[in-house]
Amino acid sequence: MQVPKLVIFDCDGILVDTENLANRRLAEWLSAAGFATNFEYCRKHFSGRSMVSVQKEIEEATEVRLGADFVERWNAGLPDLFSHGVEAIPY
Repeated sequence: MQVPKLVIFDCDGILVDTENLANRRLAEWLSAAGFATNFEYCRKHFSGRSMVSVQKEIEEATEVRLGADFVERWNAGLPDLFSHGVEAIPY
């Protein structure tokens, strides 16, 4: 058997839990933008979804506007959010 040169792991939700961190941050951001919400709501409705779809749903259902650069700002902030550590998923 040949040894692979590269192995890519899809760690999110398998080895480490980033969803809880991301949904806590999302609740903060959405609330600051005028969409009053909390972690539980975000976890239930937005886990595993792209920020494009989250933004679209909120802007279509409400008068809240997250800004044309929302997804870009969200993605730019993820490294800092996760740099403080993520929890391993116990098995």
